[in-house]
Amino acid sequence: MLNISFICLGNICRSPMAEAIFKKMAEERGISSSLNIKSFATSDYEEGNPVYPPAARTMAQHGIVGFSHRSRQVTLADIKNSDYVLLMDHMNMTDVVRFTGGMYGDRIFLLGHFLTPQIEIADPYYTRDFEGAYREIYASCSAFADYLMEKHAEAFGYDKRHNP
Repeated sequence: MLNISFICLGNICRSPMAEAIFKKMAEERGISSSLNIKSFATSDYEEGNPVYPPAARTMAQHGIVGFSHRSRQVTLADIKNSDYVLLMDHMNMTDVVRFTGGMYGDRIFLLGHFLTPQIEIADPYYTRDFEGAYREIYASCSAFADYLMEKHAEAFGYDKRHNP
């Protein structure tokens, strides 16, 4: 079982969108039973709050409905227990590296790292571009899923020699 954590500032827009998108993507690819997917905040600003309504509406427009979520600040144990910690921007990266004292760097990535060219995902809470954030998160999650299926083929029951 691989533990995947998506993290943004408040855990009400980008990281829950990534969690929901990636859960749906993993299900469609037949790998969801091998993954534990969660999302967190670097701050406690929105602790306990649901997905921000414009983010929820954007997900619903893309067929993601019924996603239940409450914001939660990440703990050191959450990071320690994650195989992949995926952050939305460099500010999130700075916060997590500072929080962990630089430990666990081998599992901490920007979500947009898996795209070419690499991107940071701007916070739609401030930009108001929820559709743009959705598209960037979707593309980044798809690239990350491709990476996982290649790197962890055996964990998903695939033989790389016989499954191109």
